[in-house]
Amino acid sequence: MTEAYYTEGTLLNTEKNREYISSLEGLERAMHEGRILEAVAVRAHGAQTLTVELGELYGTIEKNEVQLTNGEAVKDIAVITRVGKPVCFKVTGIERRRVGEPIITLSRRAAQFECAKHYLAGLLPGDVIDAKVTHLEHFGAFVDIGCGIVSLLSIDCMSVSRITHPADRLSVGSQISVVVRAIDKDSTGLPTRLFVTRRELLGTWEENAALFSVGQTVTGIVRSVEPYGIFVELTPNLAGLAEYRDDVSVGQTAAVYIKNIIPERMKVKLVIIDPQRGIAPQNGKDNIICSDERHITHWKYSPEECERVVETVFE
Repeated sequence: MTEAYYTEGTLLNTEKNREYISSLEGLERAMHEGRILEAVAVRAHGAQTLTVELGELYGTIEKNEVQLTNGEAVKDIAVITRVGKPVCFKVTGIERRRVGEPIITLSRRAAQFECAKHYLAGLLPGDVIDAKVTHLEHFGAFVDIGCGIVSLLSIDCMSVSRITHPADRLSVGSQISVVVRAIDKDSTGLPTRLFVTRRELLGTWEENAALFSVGQTVTGIVRSVEPYGIFVELTPNLAGLAEYRDDVSVGQTAAVYIKNIIPERMKVKLVIIDPQRGIAPQNGKDNIICSDERHITHWKYSPEECERVVETVFE
């Protein structure tokens, strides 16, 4: 990814970005070069115009230039929620005046169009890309995949171990890596929607199970309490099953004894020792195991000896 197409906020404090926005001459140079810059939106006038601080000067982004859309009107919320946050933009006009400050017009939509055309349009399912979490909903997380363009990371794609809310796994502002799952494009080849996944970067069952051995006592997070047993997450991509207890609730941390590890059944049998411990488990940090891969064609979570197949094929 080129510098221009990083997630929004990345360029803000770079030396080159500060150089361009620190003077009117720098802004004029950026306009002629077609540079994508970043600065903070400091206020909105109703929901019609964003004012962006450019050193000692100010620029404006009109509502219809706030974001790239698929022909729909820009919503008011898209304008007012940018206040106080970094925004990317291209300088589209500078009018010098004899009296008063110059009028500087900016377009975030133009920056996003360039990102979509020269970066996102070239992505394929299976590509590993950088993203930043922008906000969370009960069904998933929205992530910035370049210049403020958002993609959906659904809750079921965050990990193999199930969670009740994306906040159990991610937080707003987190920089993460994701895999392109699917891309919808318009007739010109520009992406209209892009979906991503993350569980394929958190290791297979065998890779996660190899972190543990029978006879160990470790900590885990209670993710589900069922009549037939309690699922305890050992790592984001590995959960074990313990016998039911009525003093255990979802979200608790617990000390668990590893009774058995069974690859052919893809199971880890646990015994809950202490369900009241408040120390977060350190066995499985939410990190990436396959960090060197920038493209995945096929990911198989289940062990070879297991009849049940859990896999992802990227096409």
